[in-house]
Amino acid sequence: PPSPPAAPPPARVPLCHQYLPPTATNTTVRLAALRDTMRAHGVRAYIVPSTDAHMSEYIAERDSRLGWLSGFTGSAGTGVVTQDKAALWTDSRYWTQAERQLDCNWELQRTTWIESIGLWILEAVPVGGNISLDPFLFSIDTWNSYSRALHGSGRTLLPIETNLVDQVWGDQRPPPASSEIYILPAAFTGSSWQEKVAGIRQQMEQHVRRPTAVLLSGLEETAWLFNLRGDDIPYNPVFYSYTLLTKTTISLFVDEVRLSAAARQSLRAGCPGPLCVELQQYGQARAHLRRYAQGNVTVWLGTEFTTYGLYGVIPQEKLLEDSYSPVMLAKAVKNAKEQDLLRAAHVRDAVAVIQYLLWLEKTVPQGQVDEFSGAQHIDALRQAQEHSRGPSFQSISASG
Repeated sequence: PPSPPAAPPPARVPLCHQYLPPTATNTTVRLAALRDTMRAHGVRAYIVPSTDAHMSEYIAERDSRLGWLSGFTGSAGTGVVTQDKAALWTDSRYWTQAERQLDCNWELQRTTWIESIGLWILEAVPVGGNISLDPFLFSIDTWNSYSRALHGSGRTLLPIETNLVDQVWGDQRPPPASSEIYILPAAFTGSSWQEKVAGIRQQMEQHVRRPTAVLLSGLEETAWLFNLRGDDIPYNPVFYSYTLLTKTTISLFVDEVRLSAAARQSLRAGCPGPLCVELQQYGQARAHLRRYAQGNVTVWLGTEFTTYGLYGVIPQEKLLEDSYSPVMLAKAVKNAKEQDLLRAAHVRDAVAVIQYLLWLEKTVPQGQVDEFSGAQHIDALRQAQEHSRGPSFQSISASG
């Protein structure tokens, strides 16, 4: 066997690391490991986004690749790593946070334009170099924007299906979600999932292009369609899944063992038949879609939530593209029952906020409240209200 490569010299702590705020993460070792992996794949620059394979704005710890690699935990950002540089782009909400979380291996770019990321890459990567990304973490539109930014520059945009950050993260990466996927009680749904499916199929029938299938990639689309909920992502009642809905079949790609008995029963009640949900492994969505796309079919999808990795297996002439899928649009229109439920939820929340304001009036003059204990208190007041499932995001608490 070939002799093992010589061990690299011990990493020196850069001088600037000795003066970093305590909130910064030392990323020297992580970046070195990623750069080794990049070299092994022949990659000169690697783009790391802050989203997951479903284009979610808020993500699970397991998908927080940019956070793990850079230390920056804001909800929006893009990182690019080359052999000798690392840069992070984020918007003005996060500049202060990024300054405190990034170490001196990273340069902060105060913009989010893909054009500016492209220009930086063109400066950092010589002609002939490969720029790589994971095709399952970029929407079609974002992929096209990078393509345009690098077009004709002599550099190649190269999708690699193995995520290089995951390779380096290894067994330190948090495990996949394992909690139960449950049914939303009928009292909280505007209509049954069978009615929703019928409505979408009717739209397919009436569409001038007569699509044969609808592909759902956004996590809230599948959750809404089947009246199911989970907690795979903090503060978001969703679970990892894809759905392929045709005129006669329904395929739900999900970790089947996590479905509650009632959820499984609800999905399988119409079997066999056009209202039978076939459960398939979450990881099989792409292979299934590829097989389906070989037939005489037209797949309707929303480009905002579909990744380039999935989109790429469907021949262009078999695609019907909108910004949003018909499910996303149907979900946005609330029926009378849903409107009543929304109003009732706002009334309950208003009660909690009024209780909080009253409590603040009494306790702030005593000097007993800080921003953190205040946030904890309003969370508790909300939790005490009927039907509470927790806050929709971490309470943002500030004073002065």
